[in-house]
Amino acid sequence: MIIITGGAGFIGSTWLTHLNRMGIYDILLVDNLSERKKRNIEGKKYYKLIPREELFRWLKANAKSVSAIFHFGARTDTTEHNWDVLRRLNLEYSKQLALFCIKEKIPFIYASSAATYGDGSLGYKDDEKLLFKLRPLNPYGWSKQLFDEWLLSQPEKPPRWYGLKFFNVYGPNEYHKGRMASVLWHAWNQYKREGKVKLFMSHRPDYAHGEQKRDFIYIMDAHRMIEHLWLHKAPSGIYNIATGKARSFNDLITAMFKAIDKEPVIEYIPMPEDLRNQYQYFTEGDISKLRKSGYLEPTPPLEVSVADYVLNYLQKKSYY
Repeated sequence: MIIITGGAGFIGSTWLTHLNRMGIYDILLVDNLSERKKRNIEGKKYYKLIPREELFRWLKANAKSVSAIFHFGARTDTTEHNWDVLRRLNLEYSKQLALFCIKEKIPFIYASSAATYGDGSLGYKDDEKLLFKLRPLNPYGWSKQLFDEWLLSQPEKPPRWYGLKFFNVYGPNEYHKGRMASVLWHAWNQYKREGKVKLFMSHRPDYAHGEQKRDFIYIMDAHRMIEHLWLHKAPSGIYNIATGKARSFNDLITAMFKAIDKEPVIEYIPMPEDLRNQYQYFTEGDISKLRKSGYLEPTPPLEVSVADYVLNYLQKKSYY
């Protein structure tokens, strides 16, 4: 039995489809299902879905049947400032799951975040020797950072474990995420409403408007990386889930317009004052560690992945 927490969310539900396409159906989903997430799991094959409050009671009764836990459930709002919520859902819940995997000797794959890198002053290398020096910029990032630190500090660990530092992931089944959905999702909906896309101006002389850069990774590419770590038994540790190549917001939006054969219409607007001191102008995940583990698949160009998302999902309002 495979367990996926956050199983009806963006990453969890698309990972469920990925497993189904591999012929794997013996899956327990853990999620507090909302109306907005129901369509993410429609038509998919799994054992059953239980709310997160029931998981540990279920594990106590069924420990020997579990073969792996994919812990993708979390409070993912980067603007959340209620530390009690983040501590309870992102830190303490994760610790309980990890301790179960240590005790029962079960592989543990969990979602960390590129938000742990903070302002990027130490770079974006998934080197565990540098991890304790990282200083996230928001409480969400700290909730992920503190769990990474806790697990690395444990004298015993799960037999195999992987902390996945997701960079800017986009793709189908993120429709329910609202303001926390990807830039591309927001850009598409803005274009449909207004016929144009608004991007933040640059407030630094070394970056032109819209030339701020991110490591945008398509969810399908992220799945292939996760599958490699899990099934090829890569060395345990923290891994960046990224393309390894930063692209500008202008590139992203231009690719969106190109997919529908339209000329880009971009308006640059001032960045809110309260964001300017926290805003990252460049992120790029170093994936040399992933490559060293044996993952050799090339990552499709941004333009190819954006076209797939736009034409096969956003335009059709379809799910994966």
